[in-house]
Amino acid sequence: MIKRTLATAAFVILLSSPGVDSQGRAQYRDFQLGGDLASVSALAGIAPSEAKAIHQRPALLQDLEWRPSRWLSGSTAVQTDPVQKIVFSFFNDQLFKVTVEYDRQRTEGMTDGDMIEAISEPYGPPAEAAKRKPAVTFGTDAEFSTLVARWDGADYGVVLYRSSYATAFRLIVTSSRLDALARTAVAQALRLDAREAPQREIDRQKQDEESRRVLQAKARVTNKATFKP
Repeated sequence: MIKRTLATAAFVILLSSPGVDSQGRAQYRDFQLGGDLASVSALAGIAPSEAKAIHQRPALLQDLEWRPSRWLSGSTAVQTDPVQKIVFSFFNDQLFKVTVEYDRQRTEGMTDGDMIEAISEPYGPPAEAAKRKPAVTFGTDAEFSTLVARWDGADYGVVLYRSSYATAFRLIVTSSRLDALARTAVAQALRLDAREAPQREIDRQKQDEESRRVLQAKARVTNKATFKP
């Protein structure tokens, strides 16, 4: 009971930072939805070059992953942050989604109610119709398929999921406007990929054949010069 109470208190303190209410809650901690890659990476202490491009057309979609220092090699600092990792997702250099996975050990023993209580501190009471299918995110792994609660704002959405296999939680904070644009861009990118796949395969085969031809030509020169029957 004491462990669960302390864990809940830690979540309340961490999630209810002063900047959240003052900036309209359209953020996670100090990471403001709509912020660019440079500002987000600076806050997280990660080089912008660490971002990975997911799609490059018709819009640039990138993911930037961050892990607390306790997960980094050689770190000896005592950490109480319950976050295991955060993935920042960008649409045309605008942060549209923050995916937070909490460490199982730091949520052990905590109930859905404990999590809802803690997350309600910065985001207010959850939506009454929390059992409806959420429409603020995509790409949720099958493991985190149990919807716990949802918070709806004028320009943002927050969804809390629980793992089906263990006591682990995932929080997703999205910009409603940018998320809709990102969904459309992903759908278009997949259609483009499917349409151009045959030509890409032909181009790949031609490139492979040209590479083999170049290698054989080099081998011929070397072997012809040294070959003795």
